[in-house]
Amino acid sequence: MTSQVSSPAERADGADSTLVGEQRKPAGVKDVQRLDRVIIRFAGDSGDGMQLTGDRFTSETASFGNDLSTLPNFPAEIRAPAGTLPGVSSFQLHFADHDILTPGDAPNVLVAMNPAALKANIADVPRGAEIIVNTDEFTKRALQKVGYSASPLDDGSMDGYSLHPVPLTTLTVEALKDFGLTRKEAERSKNMFALGLLSWMYHRPTEGTEKFLKSKFAKKPEIAAANIAAFRAGWNFGETTEDFAVSYEVAPAATAFPTGTYRNISGNLALSYGLVAASRQADLPLFLGSYPITPASDILHELSRHKNFGVRTFQAEDEIAGIGAALGAAFGGSLAVTTTSGPGVALKSETIGLAVSLELPLLVLDIQRGGPSTGLPTKTEQADLLQAMFGRNGEAPVPIVAPCTPADCFDAAIEAARIALTYRTPVMLLSDGYLANGSEPWRIPDIDELPDLTVQFAQGPNHTLDDGTEVFWPYKRDPQTLARPWAIPGTPGLEHRIGGIEKQDGTGNISYDPANHDFMVRTRQAKIDGIDVPDLEVDDPHGARTLVLGWGSTFGPITAAVRRLRASGESIAQAHLRHLNPFPRNLGAVLKRYDRVVIPEMNLGQLATLVRAKYLVDAHSYNQVNGMPFKAEQLATALKEAIDG
Repeated sequence: MTSQVSSPAERADGADSTLVGEQRKPAGVKDVQRLDRVIIRFAGDSGDGMQLTGDRFTSETASFGNDLSTLPNFPAEIRAPAGTLPGVSSFQLHFADHDILTPGDAPNVLVAMNPAALKANIADVPRGAEIIVNTDEFTKRALQKVGYSASPLDDGSMDGYSLHPVPLTTLTVEALKDFGLTRKEAERSKNMFALGLLSWMYHRPTEGTEKFLKSKFAKKPEIAAANIAAFRAGWNFGETTEDFAVSYEVAPAATAFPTGTYRNISGNLALSYGLVAASRQADLPLFLGSYPITPASDILHELSRHKNFGVRTFQAEDEIAGIGAALGAAFGGSLAVTTTSGPGVALKSETIGLAVSLELPLLVLDIQRGGPSTGLPTKTEQADLLQAMFGRNGEAPVPIVAPCTPADCFDAAIEAARIALTYRTPVMLLSDGYLANGSEPWRIPDIDELPDLTVQFAQGPNHTLDDGTEVFWPYKRDPQTLARPWAIPGTPGLEHRIGGIEKQDGTGNISYDPANHDFMVRTRQAKIDGIDVPDLEVDDPHGARTLVLGWGSTFGPITAAVRRLRASGESIAQAHLRHLNPFPRNLGAVLKRYDRVVIPEMNLGQLATLVRAKYLVDAHSYNQVNGMPFKAEQLATALKEAIDG
C-alpha cells in the first residue's frame, strides 16, 4: 500500500500526547469522535490469526495516511498450546494524525479472543479503555486453563473498563451459514469479523483488505468469499449494534511527513530492499548465503523473490556453510551477504575472522533476539554489541552499523554496503526483533537520492619491481582507505594466494615474520579506525546538562521520552549512534560537554561499557532485558531522575 503526502511540515510536539476528541454527530448515523491518536492491541491464540489481522489493519491505516508504529508479539512455538498464557499472540498498533515514534505504552483498545488473551494483556490496559472480548471462548474449561475461578466478565473485575462482550465465533458462523463450510472452517474467519468491526470503529478503508483476501485465497475462491463475508459482517455489526454507540476518526498525518510517496514497511523488508538497492548502485550481483533463523528468516524469503534484480539466494545446510558460500561469492565479485541472529553469529565467527584476514567485502546482518543460547527467539534484545565488537579470535576489527527504526533499515543496509565495498572489510549490521517485525511509513526514495557505490576491480599489475618487472600485489593498499585491491579470480595476471594464514604486506605471500604480523594487525585496525563516518549530531535546544545517548532500536522510546520531558519544561539533550565501530570522531568531545550521560539499552550495559573504557566518562547505564522494547513513560521517569541528579 502506498499513499501520497504533499505537505512538508512536521509536527514538533510529543509523540505520545494524550487523547483529545471532538464529538460530532452527522445526521442519521452514530456519534463520531475525532481523536489525534489510538493504540489498538489484537490478542488471541497463535492460531487465531492475530498477526494477519494486525497486519491488515496496519496496511489500511498506512494507505489512509496515518503515521503508525507496530509491535508484533508472538510465541516461539510454531503452534503453541491453545488457550494457554504462553500461547498468546498479540499485535499492537499505534496510529496518529501526527509524527509518532513508538507502538505506544498502553492500548486504548484491547481485542481479546479468549480468556488467556485477556489475562495475558489486562495488566497493560489502563482503566477506562475499551475491551472487546469473544464471549464464546469464555467457557468453564478455558477459564480454568488460565487460572480464572470465575469469569472476569461477570465478577465485577472489569467494571473499570468499557467492556464490549461480543460472541464473535457465533456471529461469524451465522454470517457464513450459506457458504457450505464446516463449523470449524467457518470459525477460522472470526479474526476477519473482528477486523471488520475495528475497521468500522476507526473508519479504515476496506477495499485493500478485500483485494488482499481475493489474492491470498485465489486458488480457493470459496474461502476468499467466506473471509470477505465475515469481514463485511463485522463492519455491519459495528454499524447496527447498540453496544457501539460511537465510532472514531483519526485524520491522515499529511503534515507529519516530507512530500513523497509512502508505503508501510517492516525492518526486515527495508533491509531487503536496501540490499537490492545497494547491489544496483554498486552494479554488482547480490548473493545471500543464509540459514533460516528467527527473526532473520524473512530477509531470505524476501530476497528469493527478486531474481530479476540479479539476486541469488542460497539456503545452506547450516550457519557456517551460509557464510562460507557468501565469502566465496565476495571473492568472486558479488555484493555478498549473510543473515542470522546471535546464535548464528557465534557459529560464523571463524569465517568472519577469515574475511577480516582476506580483506573482502561481506555484510553480516545480525537481527538480534533474546539470549543466551536459544533464549527468547521471538522477543527482542540488543545484547550482541560486544559479540560484534570482540567475538572473534585474534585482533579482528569489524565495522558495526545499527539502524534506529524499521524504515531506517533501508539506509543502514546501503551504508553498511558502502563501508564494506570502500574499505574491503566485513561489516556487521545490528538490527533486532523489534525493528525486524515492527513497521512504520517509509518514503520511497528517488534513485538519484541513492549514493554511487560503483567499485573498480583490479585490472592489471600495480607494482614495479626493482628490475622493472610489473607484478600484481594483492595487499598493496589504497593510501586513503588502506583497502587492498579487489581482484576477480580468473583475471589474467592477477593470480594470488588466498587463505587464513597471515599474509606478507604487499605481496600477499604467507608470512610468519613477527614484525610483518605486527604491521598487518595494526594496519587492519587502522583501516577500520579510519573509516569515514559522519560526526554525531546532538539535539540540545536548551543547553542541557544531561545527555541521553542511545543506539539501535531504542531511538523511538528515547525520543518519545525526551519529548515528554521537554513538554513538561525539563532540559535534556539527545544523541543517537548509528556507527558503533568506529565511533564518530566527535563522540568524546560531545560526552565531555555534559555533567551526566545516560545510556538506555536492552542489555546489561554494553555500550556503556565501551564508552566508559574508551572515553573515561562515567556513563550511567539504564537497562532492560525482558524481551520487550522500552516504554516511553518508563524512560521519561528514569531520565527525570537523572536530570534531578
